[in-house]
Amino acid sequence: MGPPPTLATMSTAEQPEQSQQHAESPAPRPRAEPLGPVDSSRVPRYAGPATFARLPRLDETGGRADVAVVGVPFDTGVSYRPGARFGGNAIREASRLLRPYNPAQDASPFALAQVADAGDIAANPFDIGEAVETVQEAADGILATGARMMTLGGDHTIALPLLRSVARKHGPVALLHFDAHLDTWDTYFGAAYTHGTPFRRAFEEGLLDTSAVSHVGTRGPLYGKKDLDDDAKMGFGIVTSADVMRRGVDEVADQLRQRIGDRPLYISVDIDVLDPAHAPGTGTPEAGGLTSRELLEIIRGLASCRLVSADLVEVAPAYDHAEITSVAASHTAYELTTLMARQVAGEREDA
Repeated sequence: MGPPPTLATMSTAEQPEQSQQHAESPAPRPRAEPLGPVDSSRVPRYAGPATFARLPRLDETGGRADVAVVGVPFDTGVSYRPGARFGGNAIREASRLLRPYNPAQDASPFALAQVADAGDIAANPFDIGEAVETVQEAADGILATGARMMTLGGDHTIALPLLRSVARKHGPVALLHFDAHLDTWDTYFGAAYTHGTPFRRAFEEGLLDTSAVSHVGTRGPLYGKKDLDDDAKMGFGIVTSADVMRRGVDEVADQLRQRIGDRPLYISVDIDVLDPAHAPGTGTPEAGGLTSRELLEIIRGLASCRLVSADLVEVAPAYDHAEITSVAASHTAYELTTLMARQVAGEREDA
């Protein structure tokens, strides 16, 4: 079972007052030494509650977090194999093996910033519209505290309400979308809110800075060439998985950095961006994907970008074996969390 309900599962009335659009950031809080993860030299990794990376719960930090890790156990928007509602807790279980120093980024993220597990957002599994509203309201409350969010899905439907909240705070954001699929389709069976439509809705709602939006890792068959034409009209650039293989991660990361510039950046990772050899536990697998090493290296190459929040979705543990998918997902979330923690520390030094 996941951690107990905290800020993320409070009712709207209990949450802090939501920020207004483009509201100023909260006043700086007194610096306190971050409360880090459980010491694995004293408590075995397999013992105790499975919070992300064995970090403290949000209630254990007095409701304070620079980066809040939040689960959204929701998969009603899937079009093929369900099961991503169990993804967040599978990632938490796999994250027991994460350690506090990240040599690839030369950083101890949990010492640089307060990172805490904020529990799960309890979204209605029978009503997609209500679930989208619930996720948005909870995200508004968390972002209003000054925290960044590292969200563990859940299916990709949840990216839309998360982008609504982030854009409400920062204005239209740059988007990096790691996925085998475009997710800019219009409807499925007449439904406008599914895991294949979040970025078309985000474009229509003006949530994206269309000069800096990109898909990374796309591949596989489409319904028709119009899918690509529509996607291009929304401003998306595409780096396919074959592009990554041919050009290499350093060149791809450099291209992405140049496109993003100093804009506020949101990263959305669908675990099916990885080849099924590296992530079999997902709902819509496609052959020919990225390796886990390629994904991690591209993310590490974005250290100079201004990452304001991120999500990682579509882990479906029922189709996994030996925790291959959830291990890859936990390390991906760890790299994203490290990026945000480093930026929090840098902003604090500059203040």
